[in-house]
Amino acid sequence: METITTQAWVLYPGPEGRSGSKPQPAEIQNEPFSFSAPAYYEVLAEPLYGCWEANMTHALERYPIDICRDRKEEKVVIGNAGVVRILKPGLAVKSVKEGDLCVVFCNGVWDELGFPEKILAYDAPGTIGVLARRIKLHEKQVIRIPDGTRFSLQQWAAFSLRYITAWANWEAAYGCWSLRQAGEYSDEAPTIVWGWGGGVSLAELTLARHFGCEVAMLSSNDERLALIASHGIKPIDRRQFPNLYFDEQKYRSDPKSMTSYQESEESFLSVVREETRGAGVSIFVDYIGEPVVRATLKSLARQGVLTTAGWKGGMKLTTVRAIECMGWHTHVHTHYARYSQGVAATRFAEEKGWMPPVSRQAYAWDEIPSLARDYREGRTDTYFPIYQVNPV
Repeated sequence: METITTQAWVLYPGPEGRSGSKPQPAEIQNEPFSFSAPAYYEVLAEPLYGCWEANMTHALERYPIDICRDRKEEKVVIGNAGVVRILKPGLAVKSVKEGDLCVVFCNGVWDELGFPEKILAYDAPGTIGVLARRIKLHEKQVIRIPDGTRFSLQQWAAFSLRYITAWANWEAAYGCWSLRQAGEYSDEAPTIVWGWGGGVSLAELTLARHFGCEVAMLSSNDERLALIASHGIKPIDRRQFPNLYFDEQKYRSDPKSMTSYQESEESFLSVVREETRGAGVSIFVDYIGEPVVRATLKSLARQGVLTTAGWKGGMKLTTVRAIECMGWHTHVHTHYARYSQGVAATRFAEEKGWMPPVSRQAYAWDEIPSLARDYREGRTDTYFPIYQVNPV
């Protein structure tokens, strides 16, 4: 079988550690990488631009899993958001042709209904990410960018993961909220949607605005607050609630910590009451998790929806089921998207201008380790840091 060798930034497994010990963060290595030629239903492609994503940082931190060990592979190429040019489609491929520009659709392993089980270039075995000069992909892992698009390839690279994630998550969350409001007792009250700061949240709130919802987003960064406002979203300065970070162990053992948290939580809920005119939040987009979920749930309206497709600050949550039941709260969890949703999101984005704001400057191929460090240390000036892999 033909083998293709290219240059790639690769990740190796970490050393075996003691159970419960914190893993050591990894550095990616620039070296040759080989893979078998594409099969009939696959394509050979060259990545042009990628967008650094949180899951890439998770992979380098080897938390919550060491993806190399999980995949039982000697080395892995990460990077599951980007734009590629099709070099050679397999004989059975019908959806794209040589020369087409496509966004990466990062469903790595899917079930019989097309729902993702594992993610391309993360926990899906045998998959290759865009941190390589050449890659192979299944035809259902690429979506053709509309001909004559009015948007840059950098924007499409940023769109490919977070905006498609937002599309699928919003479809589920808004559907749940609408179902609760249907019937003879529904009124004309607005749908109020809030979100904690982040790229997927920005995507989802701008999408909610397209659907006529009242939208607000929290951030503690002046530049991000200005960006939020420029998208027609109400900016809420999170610095008003400096201790709104719930740590259950501290909360129970340290009276001062408990008091400072409670003060920040009450300040937050006071702002919610004021901004929602006492109604509460209809749909809260929460991609943070444990540190804020207690406050998030308290902010919800009757029949409100808590929705997420990921986590940043904590995976394990504690809720009081009785209170959630009495509030008729719905908790929505999604994981990326089905292929048909990716196609629909791409079409909507081109037609309605629902696209991410990106910097004109992209990290060069040799600067990718610097990008990884900048992202990990919070030094990137955008939600969507772009890097270039091959010349356009």
